[in-house]
Amino acid sequence: MKIQQFLTKHTNQITLATGILIVLGYLSQYLFHYTLGYQVILAVASVIAVIPIAIRAWSALINKVFSIELLVSIAVIGAFIIGEFNESAIVTFLFLFGSYLESKTLQKTRNAIKGLTDLSPTTATLVTTDGTSKVAVDDVDEGDVVLVKTGGQVPVDGVVVAGSGYLNEASITGESRQISKTTTDQVFSGTIVENGYLKIKATQVGDDTTFAKIIELVEEAQDTKSKAEKFIDRFAQYYTPAVLILAALVFVVSRDFRLAITVLVLGCPGALVIGAPVSNVAGIGNGAKRGILIKGGEVIDTFAKVDTLVLDKTGTLTQGNTAVTSFKAYTTQLETALNLAATIEGTSDHPLGKAIIAYANKQAGAVVTPTLTDTETVKGQGICAAVNDQQVVIGNQKMLTAHHISLTTKQTHDLNTMQQAGQSTVIMAVDEQVHLIFGIADTIRPQVKASLAALKTQGIKHLVMLTGDNELTAAAVARELAIDEVHANLLPEEKVTYVNQLKAAGNTVAFIGDGINDSPSIANADIGIAMGSGTDVAIDTSDVVLMQSSFPALVHAHGLAKKTVLNTRENIFIAIATVAFLLIGLVFGYIYMASGMFVHEASILVVIFNAMRLINFQTKFDHTQPTSVPTTTTTTA
Repeated sequence: MKIQQFLTKHTNQITLATGILIVLGYLSQYLFHYTLGYQVILAVASVIAVIPIAIRAWSALINKVFSIELLVSIAVIGAFIIGEFNESAIVTFLFLFGSYLESKTLQKTRNAIKGLTDLSPTTATLVTTDGTSKVAVDDVDEGDVVLVKTGGQVPVDGVVVAGSGYLNEASITGESRQISKTTTDQVFSGTIVENGYLKIKATQVGDDTTFAKIIELVEEAQDTKSKAEKFIDRFAQYYTPAVLILAALVFVVSRDFRLAITVLVLGCPGALVIGAPVSNVAGIGNGAKRGILIKGGEVIDTFAKVDTLVLDKTGTLTQGNTAVTSFKAYTTQLETALNLAATIEGTSDHPLGKAIIAYANKQAGAVVTPTLTDTETVKGQGICAAVNDQQVVIGNQKMLTAHHISLTTKQTHDLNTMQQAGQSTVIMAVDEQVHLIFGIADTIRPQVKASLAALKTQGIKHLVMLTGDNELTAAAVARELAIDEVHANLLPEEKVTYVNQLKAAGNTVAFIGDGINDSPSIANADIGIAMGSGTDVAIDTSDVVLMQSSFPALVHAHGLAKKTVLNTRENIFIAIATVAFLLIGLVFGYIYMASGMFVHEASILVVIFNAMRLINFQTKFDHTQPTSVPTTTTTTA
């Protein structure tokens, strides 16, 4: 074990020494005409170089793996038997030098991921009763308050409790722009305070922070193999023994030992083995740089085949920044009714509820807060509550129907008017009498329409919107965004039913959403996509996470998946074509052991460099997007 560690550590020095010895050997032969020196020096070079290769081969054999190193080791032994020390020296040197170049170029494909881990904060300035003290980030607990000044890195996920400043959130969203943060705003670990100072109360620390989860997801993704990689792994297990058998048959038929040894060298499947993994690592790295987390090679494969995209509406197609734009009251005690609505909605974090709270607080003023004696949230419908011996229902039409509450002709007319204007509606009834109707509007996310059109050009054939909102509002949004199919008034389990129906019809389905209600659909789809601004549950159950919560990022993710799959196929073709070229060259006599190894190592570098093109990949739609510049957009928790 120690010998193997030593050789691994000094492989580059061994490669350099072998190269120098080969040069000295050829100088001895052609400059000084000293043939014995030529043979001895090249024999020594071969022995020095083959030792680390043979040890790797033996380690693989112990684990019942027939490796490329085994083929090279046997080929070197054969070259020694026939006295071709020049061939064995050159073959081992090229193999070691190729491994060196391979590791260097592969490192470049991992730079984006390494850059993430390098950004991970290690210390924090803890605010205490005695002042401040610098501590390790692992020593910060939930509820602690930390201080971050200009140029400092936020060490925790939390809420700003004092101060203000501009943050660079590139480590989270992949987009380098400054975001204004002030009291009550949410901030994330790994972001940098470009200007100002913040006191932050920690809500998530250590491995629970958003940034730590990003690093964990990306690192796990690298180890998750695609179908192509799994196939190649199985193929390699049989391929290497097959090459050994082929070489033996060649010797039996031709009695040409040199030819048999050359078959071993030419049969090395290096480019085939490395082609798929390096493409997936480069693709995942490209996504990580842009705040797109793709959870592994198999996800890339499936995502590239998606033909049906299913979308949630509120918080996904729309920004979730809702506001009450229409309001109707059917009670003389308006302020009391508004305050009652705000109090009940305060038990929920739904965007529509937040809009009602904001509106009620602005309109009703200071009114005594009623006491809720019992509440029940019905997913996809609304909330039931008991207040001062009154039964209150607040939610959508399905909620009222379930409680046998009907609307008058005027109330129905008002409701339809709001819905035809594209507004979401929330109805509040007290003791089975409708008191309030809220018409709530939400803005569609920027560039959604153009992004959906771009996705269609990339191969998405069918767009479906599933929403718990009413039919009129859903239809208005669908018309504006040119969505092919829409289903409204759905409960979470009904959304899952539609997703499963689409899958059963033979479609490859992706579902994109952001809330807890979306998690079952995200989990059931072939590919689940979560907006990074959504809940932890949605992110944990998804296959792809868009930390920017933007549709241009979705276009890039889908285009990247398709390009990565294509790149993998290109690499597999290059590898197979190389082996075919070498075998044909062997038959016609223009490829020999050393030249074959040179071509073999060159093919490995070709597939690596081909995969590296993915690092800077952009879709056609990306080129139409404006260059990101610092802004002062305020985001609140």
